[in-house]
Amino acid sequence: MIHLRAGVAADAAAIHGLITANLSVGHLLPRTFEDVESHAERFVVAEHDGAVIGCAELAPLSPEVGEVRSLVVDEASRGQRVGLRIVTALAERARDMGYNTLSAFTHEPVHFIRLGFSIVPHQWVPEKIAHDCVSCHLFRHCGQYAVTLPLRPGIGLRLDVTASPVRAVAAPRSSVERLRLTTIPA
Repeated sequence: MIHLRAGVAADAAAIHGLITANLSVGHLLPRTFEDVESHAERFVVAEHDGAVIGCAELAPLSPEVGEVRSLVVDEASRGQRVGLRIVTALAERARDMGYNTLSAFTHEPVHFIRLGFSIVPHQWVPEKIAHDCVSCHLFRHCGQYAVTLPLRPGIGLRLDVTASPVRAVAAPRSSVERLRLTTIPA
């Protein structure tokens, strides 16, 4: 059984090990052990048989915007929806903390789109650009997609561990259908 919980400083070595082992495969940004240790409580970790098999951090970009950062699942545990569960837990935490938007920068946007995130221009997340991008050697050439999810009640899609795969949807045929598609119950 896979169990999710908040990270603690004692998880820093396992979290850092997962990130380091998946830098190139997961297109992750490197993190120092000290950075992970000092922010361990911002992580959600997935455990199986006492071992950390996945993690991600909810990093504050501003009082309104939180970011999913360092999302990684051990290769042997992929395909079990662990990442989806971690992002769902981070979104719930972000809502509880009062963030209006959850963002991520990723090379694999389809995983986030399945959860209701939308691909947006990088400029729509200026907090990320100011916080991390301008000092990165890959700035303007990183190949990552910016994705965001509105967290206000009644806006956006609800994250759900049973989210279906992305599929094409026909455009609305009338303004009535367009209105019906944009109304989302709280």
